[in-house]
Amino acid sequence: MAVFLCGKCGHVREVSSEYIGRSVACPQCKQAGAVHDTVRLFERLIGEYRTQRTELRELRAKLAPGEAVRPPAGERLPLPEIDIHNTRALADPRQFEPIVSWFKKRRVQFDANQRAMDTTGFFDEIAVQLGDGYETLKLVINQIRYAQRRGFSAAKITLSRMDEEVIAAITNFCRALHQYSFVAKYFYNKDDRVAWLTLQTTPEIVKFFNGEWLEWYVFMKLLAFFRERRIPAACLRNPVVTFPNEDVNELDVFFLVDNRIPLLIECKTGEFRQDIEKYTRLAKRLSLEKGQLLVCAIGLDEKQIQGFNSMYGVTFANETNFLEHVQRIAA
Repeated sequence: MAVFLCGKCGHVREVSSEYIGRSVACPQCKQAGAVHDTVRLFERLIGEYRTQRTELRELRAKLAPGEAVRPPAGERLPLPEIDIHNTRALADPRQFEPIVSWFKKRRVQFDANQRAMDTTGFFDEIAVQLGDGYETLKLVINQIRYAQRRGFSAAKITLSRMDEEVIAAITNFCRALHQYSFVAKYFYNKDDRVAWLTLQTTPEIVKFFNGEWLEWYVFMKLLAFFRERRIPAACLRNPVVTFPNEDVNELDVFFLVDNRIPLLIECKTGEFRQDIEKYTRLAKRLSLEKGQLLVCAIGLDEKQIQGFNSMYGVTFANETNFLEHVQRIAA
């Protein structure tokens, strides 16, 4: 397929490949625009993005030598100054020191997973793309997980009953998975409308598709939320806490907002009901108020959320409304 891209109003529309190279009128603003080969346009945009990201890092290094990643000794790098999608600064102990102090006051031992804070790879970008378009893209993630559980080397995605807009979104996402090496190979049969993904077997990729993507998604959306509103917040992903009785818990996502408001988010892409008692007990042990431990569970509807929230001492949300809850907590 091909894509029309208007250089004036930014309108994008997938069109037949027979129009590649032609100039046609934009259906919105009537300005003439070019029709591009989808794959080549995507590759060009990715190349431009990488070039601009490299130039930005170099400019920051020139403006503040030695401070592009690490802040000055004894200071925390302000969140609004961090390129959250391409940084190791979040793994700096000075960034999450307020969280360490918060747990220490509660006599809870604390081990940070600094590797889980490194956003210089592509886990964060793919997670945000998947989470933002989950209703459309869940077919892809479900087929990949099915293939992983069965031990298959490839996942088949049948798109014959989908409309053109959905097919475009899914095939573009599959191309991104291949571009960023989340899958080893990608092929789309236009005649049969079937996409094939040859899977990667590295543990990091398997864990990502098996549910870790939601942790990345929640983590990055919260970072962007606090960054845009210039709300000071320390953050961690996958820290391990040990209580005085030696009980050990790995937390999914933890934020300390304005050095005073704890926010623990547990992310579930599968069955979670067997863990509700554990979450309730964890909230009590950390002295978290109602709303400060949030269970973000994929696919919960509004009726379920309302019912669970009235029944238990923790708060429930889904992938589309968890930020609404965070906004109320951070207000």
